[in-house]
Amino acid sequence: MDSKQIALISIFAALYAIGVISLAPFSYGLVQVRIADALLPLSIVFGMPVVIGLSLGTFIANTLNPVGNLGPIDIFGGTIANFIATFVAWKICGSNKVPFIVGIGCQIVIVSVIVGTYLSYLLGSTLIAGIGYLFIGTFLAVGILGSLLVVIIKNRIEAIGIKN
Repeated sequence: MDSKQIALISIFAALYAIGVISLAPFSYGLVQVRIADALLPLSIVFGMPVVIGLSLGTFIANTLNPVGNLGPIDIFGGTIANFIATFVAWKICGSNKVPFIVGIGCQIVIVSVIVGTYLSYLLGSTLIAGIGYLFIGTFLAVGILGSLLVVIIKNRIEAIGIKN
């Protein structure tokens, strides 16, 4: 790992954690729209530094949950969900052979199923409600906002010299 990758890991971890914690009323609970999840699709553009950075940011955000800590299941479950989602999207779409929207779709499903499942258990909801609510929030953050971020950034990355 070089200094550029370490800097990107740090930047994405901080952006994610700050974004989730500062928007706490929308970021936690069964019905949530984690605006910071819009950063997940950037793993397609930046690769492993985003995978690691957002996973670390998730760990921090879920550990410091100001609304009410849900314990190790949420801390590790969310971290694992975001790691898998970002890694899968990067591996599928990072080569630019598969449209980025496929990777974003995978991210929405992965996060919705993993987080929706354990939140429904922790918060005493039905599995359908847990996954359904998470799907809506994740679709808004990752699907809409994340797609916009990828479109805006993807073509400009090489010009500013931070493409791996």
